[in-house]
Amino acid sequence: MQQEFIEIRGARENNLRNVSLQIPKRKITIFTGVSGSGKSSIVFDTIATEAQRQLYENFSMFVRNFLPRYAPPQAEAIENLSMAIVVDQKRLGGGSTSTVGTITDIAPVLRLLYSRVGQPHVGYSNAFSFNDPQGMCPECSGLGKKLGVKAESFLDLDKSLKEGAVQVPVFASWEIAMYTSSGFFDVNKKLRDYTAEEMDLLLHSKPQKIKMQFGGGIINVTYMGIIEKFTKAYIKRDLKTLSERTQKKVAPYIGMGPCPLCRGARLSQAALNCRINKKNIAELSAMEITELIDALNSITDPVAAPMLKTLRERLQHLVDIGLDYLSLDRETSTLSGGESQRIKMVKHLSSSLIDVMYIFDEPSVGLHPRDVHRLNDLLKKLRDKGNTVIVVEHDPDVIKIADHIVDVGPHAGNKGGHIVFEGSFTNLLKAQTLTGRFMKQTIPIKDSFRKPAGVLPVKKAKVNNLQHVNVDIPKGVLTVVTGVAGSGKSSLIHQVFLKQHEAAIVIDQSAVGTTSRSNPATYTGIMDDVRKAFAAANNVSASLFSFNSQGACENCQGAGVVYTDLAFLDGIKTPCEICEGKRFKEEVLAYLLNGKSIADVLNLTVQDALEFFKQKEIQKKLQAMSDVGLNYLTLGQPLSTLSGGECQRIKLASELHKKGSIYVMDEPTTGLHMSDIGHLLAIINRLVDTGNTVIIIEHNISIIKNADWIIDMGPEGGHKGGQVLFEGTPKDLLKATHSLTSAYLKD
Repeated sequence: MQQEFIEIRGARENNLRNVSLQIPKRKITIFTGVSGSGKSSIVFDTIATEAQRQLYENFSMFVRNFLPRYAPPQAEAIENLSMAIVVDQKRLGGGSTSTVGTITDIAPVLRLLYSRVGQPHVGYSNAFSFNDPQGMCPECSGLGKKLGVKAESFLDLDKSLKEGAVQVPVFASWEIAMYTSSGFFDVNKKLRDYTAEEMDLLLHSKPQKIKMQFGGGIINVTYMGIIEKFTKAYIKRDLKTLSERTQKKVAPYIGMGPCPLCRGARLSQAALNCRINKKNIAELSAMEITELIDALNSITDPVAAPMLKTLRERLQHLVDIGLDYLSLDRETSTLSGGESQRIKMVKHLSSSLIDVMYIFDEPSVGLHPRDVHRLNDLLKKLRDKGNTVIVVEHDPDVIKIADHIVDVGPHAGNKGGHIVFEGSFTNLLKAQTLTGRFMKQTIPIKDSFRKPAGVLPVKKAKVNNLQHVNVDIPKGVLTVVTGVAGSGKSSLIHQVFLKQHEAAIVIDQSAVGTTSRSNPATYTGIMDDVRKAFAAANNVSASLFSFNSQGACENCQGAGVVYTDLAFLDGIKTPCEICEGKRFKEEVLAYLLNGKSIADVLNLTVQDALEFFKQKEIQKKLQAMSDVGLNYLTLGQPLSTLSGGECQRIKLASELHKKGSIYVMDEPTTGLHMSDIGHLLAIINRLVDTGNTVIIIEHNISIIKNADWIIDMGPEGGHKGGQVLFEGTPKDLLKATHSLTSAYLKD
């Protein structure tokens, strides 16, 4: 069969310089190049946009009203496209009603199974849905959480009742004594050793009359569980009726906690009482995927067979992709960018469509080197079914499996936008492009390590899958936390360590600006200095040089574009005809600084701005952006257009001048080309050398090799993880044969 190609001629989106390309169909094509070189402009802004735009044009006007709208990309011709499925890294939102089960379409099948096979029979499958009034718990409306009491703050589990285990500051002493003299408990038994029934009686018992010794006599009192009593006294009452002093006393013990009726299961009592093999649907949903498959395999009812087949198939995809440590009830908002992307892949694996164009954005993000082969198998599977697979990627282990490689460059921004190499992996290694050169380089393991200036201890951490972890994070050095996906890295740092050290500066990949009005200049504070410089040079007010204030073009209110709603046709954005997209009033554009107007300055890239500005303050902030590899961004580019990795790096740039003492970074190499990792390491080392403690969660081997101290979590993900496998220097890690990370450090 003759090879067919997707043809692109004269592409000019963003920084592309009249790019013409042939991409082989039904093969894996990987796009490489530095951040900002133009990879995404070709793959997402040209190919994916045009494929989706043409697909949506086939729908009726009515349906198109509900779909995203795309303008045709700037290119002379784009031919031979198939339907595009874009699998990106945008985190899955959906609030608390969206879970791994609902997003993968596994939950509906499980609900169907319970409605047909569960006993006692409850009704249709929506009676098992916490998003449906028929199935949700009436107490918490299916959220599983309710404003209530933080029970752990009332009990010292290492004491018995006699030793004073119950510690409720707002209860009178006789109320606390009631638990000891109730006759219900062994008063010498440590609370940690209580059975579930005893704990339930202590915390949740409904009111019951008991006799109790008091002041030498016997009196009748009403016994209630601690939480039941506290809820009745302080939560079910209108807080306004309590004195301010009592409100202050009570406040620390009130928060969102598990719903007292469904205990966090979210479902009605009828749904929770319906069981298969003694397990209800909430218990199955809380199991990790591997346990769940075993539980389903023990169901023998012939009616269940077709549902079980579908469930096993979909769950197996989660295992194949390395997400076997998740449970179906896990909220999607708690997943990382890499996990979100892999969850999205699962949906497409069971599809029998062929000749589809699958487009992936750095699918290796968040994957330990051990699991990259699983991702590669998946990409090959999609190709072998007869699909075209297009991937934007920086990881050498993924690039290796390409049938065809397109390297974009040579550099970023206006120094990029050209195709610098096309061909096989073997030929890329011989090419003199940045990617070709850096593919062959290996960074040696550091041989001298900084000495800690003390420790930051984490004690008895047991959030998510952490198994009572005790670990000391050294102060004043670079610590890298490693381990496979789901091993407990984020739980340890984000959920335990940061709660104890709230002053730490966190630099993660969450979005920095959602409006088109915030840009790198406003975010990093450069804009204030630029406005002052313009004001001083022209002897006018600084607020004239803001498109959010006095200087805004009156026709477009400083947006630079005018939006026209065309009812059922695509709404259009047209450049404002008064300011021609420059956002400022005409008289403001007449004021110059060294020959440039304020609009010209906002069009400068960080690199060009470094040459243009001589002011120390501005230079310092621009240099920080240049150091983190954002040379190619223009000062006026809307922040809403940045990727997760770019958001993280712009945060890093704006935090560099702060005198923080603890910095926490979550996979800062996301979206970084191999050639930029050296710059990132230089910044991190500078932070540590000026007396800061830097903690990084990372899979990138170059960063791991440069750590002073490593904390390796594992051994696996989920309930097979949550332990500290290794603490020490990278040199020592080489000898730790029980660590998965160690094996990849040797390679």
